[in-house]
Amino acid sequence: MYTFDGRIRYSETDSMGRLTLEALLDYFQDCSTFHSEDLGIGVEYLNERNLFWVLVSWQIVIDRYPAMGERVKIGTFPYEFKGCMGYRNFCMLDEKGNYAAKANSLWALLERDSLRPGHPTEDMLEKYTLEEKLPMDYAGRKIALPQDLKEREPIQVMPWHLDTNGHVNNGQYVRMAMGVLGERFPVGQLRAEYKRQAHLGDVLIPCVGERVGERGEKFRMVSLRDSQGSVCVNIELEESGC
Repeated sequence: MYTFDGRIRYSETDSMGRLTLEALLDYFQDCSTFHSEDLGIGVEYLNERNLFWVLVSWQIVIDRYPAMGERVKIGTFPYEFKGCMGYRNFCMLDEKGNYAAKANSLWALLERDSLRPGHPTEDMLEKYTLEEKLPMDYAGRKIALPQDLKEREPIQVMPWHLDTNGHVNNGQYVRMAMGVLGERFPVGQLRAEYKRQAHLGDVLIPCVGERVGERGEKFRMVSLRDSQGSVCVNIELEESGC
């Protein structure tokens, strides 16, 4: 497992002094980026080969949100390749080695110009050491939405929403969703299903709803759609007592 050490910063916490969901997601994204860069198969390597990774789905399960000042270890590893698809686990551990959060993710390798499926190079298949996937309850990547979604005020994509690929960063979609919902509430699980890329100047229409699970769980749903109604990302937030 690739790991790096961190410490929860004041700027990463909420009004209760706990790590925010958005900051946790940033830690995981940074970890996978550090992993690829340290292996020599990062952004520059991909650009030279006209390739890039896009995130297809997230599932993040939170046991607890570390407090400001806590020292943590963030880890990641791939556990499977299928054609152009790569599966990757993440975790955040506290100083005692206990899991604060675990995550599963699915990525697609695409050709930059054509957006057609790409093929992992020999270097990538050799350097990305596959490991046994983490024990957790794995959810499907498809997110079922309730029928009675309500539209909220449109959001225009600004320069600070973009990543090095020129698309809205995966974490920025989650920030948009949390902003649309307004109130902060404890999230025990995040699921995100990415369908379409958004670019600078695009207008996203948030559609918001709720559903109750079979065991009484409460889910908040946000679907961010383009001006033609096509879904860019569906996000499901499960409330908990974290």
